[in-house]
Order: sequence, then structure tokens, then C-alpha cells
Amino acid sequence: MLADDTLGRPLPAGFFARPAAQVAAALIGCDLQVDGIGGTIVETEAYDSSDPASHSVNGPTRRNASMFGPAGHAYVYRSYGMHWCLNLVCEPGSAVLIRALEPRHGLAAMAERRGLTPPRLLCAGPGRLCQALGVTAALDGLSLEEPPFRLSAAHGVPDWSADRRIGISRAVETPWRFLFAGSRFVSRPPSRFATPRAPVESNSDLTPPGPSPGSD
Repeated sequence: MLADDTLGRPLPAGFFARPAAQVAAALIGCDLQVDGIGGTIVETEAYDSSDPASHSVNGPTRRNASMFGPAGHAYVYRSYGMHWCLNLVCEPGSAVLIRALEPRHGLAAMAERRGLTPPRLLCAGPGRLCQALGVTAALDGLSLEEPPFRLSAAHGVPDWSADRRIGISRAVETPWRFLFAGSRFVSRPPSRFATPRAPVESNSDLTPPGPSPGSD
């Protein structure tokens, strides 16, 4: 496990209080941990309330209530009745799905939970990722600024690309899947529609000024 001093600064809730596509791109290269287990975010997808592919398009329900809560909280749901998926809430009705990590912290625990050892497969896909990190519905609605979560800014300026999202039947052409350039830990290689994008200059520049939603 990497020492704490190798991690970037913690991401505040205000980091998430903006459009989901902006947050999804800015999260590439950041470090995500749950109870000290996790790694570098290498693949994300954005969804918002105007998006036909989003859970929030028809408004709040008991299942998606966390998407309409404060920015900087977790939205956890079960996909196809089988796998948990971890999303980070942004503006009301929008969130970023964490699709893949490069494992860096707690690989032995991940391998035990997943029943395998190849690092490339531990967190490649939202269901695998949640199994490896121990994410369940118990984390739905929790603040990302408090344990068991730890989110830290990226070191340096990562290159990334924008691509079409995976496993949806609506808004398939929307380029809201974001990938760490050249990473072998993504859930699926970039498609022919992927477009390299200019690196985000710094994650600190993307933190909106002022208090985060719901703060005192």
C-alpha cells in the first residue's frame, strides 16, 4: 500500500458540484479508496437528469434518491440484480459511474474478495470494482469526504480520451465515457469513436469557489 504522503490532496464536496461530464473527466487519475482499499481511477461514465440513459431522467424514486441529494455523496445501486455499482453524485440528478481502477492499495484483500489474483482484472468493470472494494448498498448516500471513503486529487496532468458509454441502449452516441490514456486496467479498450482530449490543467483549478452544497 502506498504511503499517505504519496497521495494528492483530498477532494472536497465542492469538486462534484458541477456538470457530471466535467467531473467524470476530472476524476481520471484521482485516487479512490474504500476502507484503505482502492487505486487510481482510470475509467468513468457521466449521467445527468436530461440523459435518456440515466436513472434520473424520470425524476426521483426510492432507488435513485441519492442522485438528487447533496453533491459529493455516493449513489450505489444493483445492476441486473447481480452487481453493485458505485456512482459519485454531482449536480442534482447527475452522477459519475466509476467503471475501473488501477489497483494500488490492498491488492491481497481485493484478490481474496474477487477469488483471483491478476491485477488487471481486479477492478476492470463496475461490478468487479465494487466486489474488490467491498462496496454494497450500505454505502449508498454516504459522504465521500468521510470514512470509509477517501478521494485524493491526481498527481500531474493525466492524458485521457472521451468515448461512447458501454451497455446502454439510449443516447449511445453521447461521448461521456472517459478513459486514462494507455491504461491496461480499463474495462474495455477505447472504441473507434474515442477522441483524445487535452489534459485537464489541474484538479485544483476545477474545484468551484465557495461553500459546497449543504455546507454551513
